[in-house]
Amino acid sequence: MNHVTINCAPADLPALRDFYMTALGLTEGPRPAFTFPGHWLYLDGRPVVHLAGRDAIAPGTRAPARGGAGFDHVAFTAEGVEAARARLGAAGIAYEEAPVPGFPLHQIFLADPLGQRIELTFAV
Repeated sequence: MNHVTINCAPADLPALRDFYMTALGLTEGPRPAFTFPGHWLYLDGRPVVHLAGRDAIAPGTRAPARGGAGFDHVAFTAEGVEAARARLGAAGIAYEEAPVPGFPLHQIFLADPLGQRIELTFAV
């Protein structure tokens, strides 16, 4: 996967940017001069989350409810499950843990401020 783009109201951009930087440890980096506001957030020098402010979206518009058609969540390979727990806890970000039966993986699920589910997958 190259990146994920999250559309939102322009007014929601700061909260989403801050969430992804805090929860996932992403950093803001260069972004082309598009005609709409937004942010590109980087992981290891690559822009992996693109936030796009769209005037047609009302502030606070939530992600679709789970269980319907389409994407359920986006997953990131992560390291340091204890550090992730500490970072999320310190920021007051709610999360659920899900060990993967029969696989050497551990998952942490969380939701961004607009309800988009995020998975962090750790090798154990």
